[in-house]
Amino acid sequence: MTSPNTIFADGILDASVNHGVARLTLAQQGADGKPVAAGQLILPLAQLPHFANGLMALIKQIEGRMKEAQAAAPATPSSEPDLAAVPGAFRFG
Repeated sequence: MTSPNTIFADGILDASVNHGVARLTLAQQGADGKPVAAGQLILPLAQLPHFANGLMALIKQIEGRMKEAQAAAPATPSSEPDLAAVPGAFRFG
């Protein structure tokens, strides 16, 4: 098995499906504020629903933890949650 590569992405620049393969061109915000290609995620189309379901499960975990943090934190004038109040908020094991 090859060593995994780490790619930071702000979003998706392009997505396509050809010959049963999904290709997602990941984007980063460039110095000028415009998105630039950061890498490409390629996976079999048959695996795309499983991949998307995994991402949705992660989003639900994050939302749940943010709601817990909001409920535990004292009321603040800001409507945005204080993520610093949740140690390791985005580290799920």
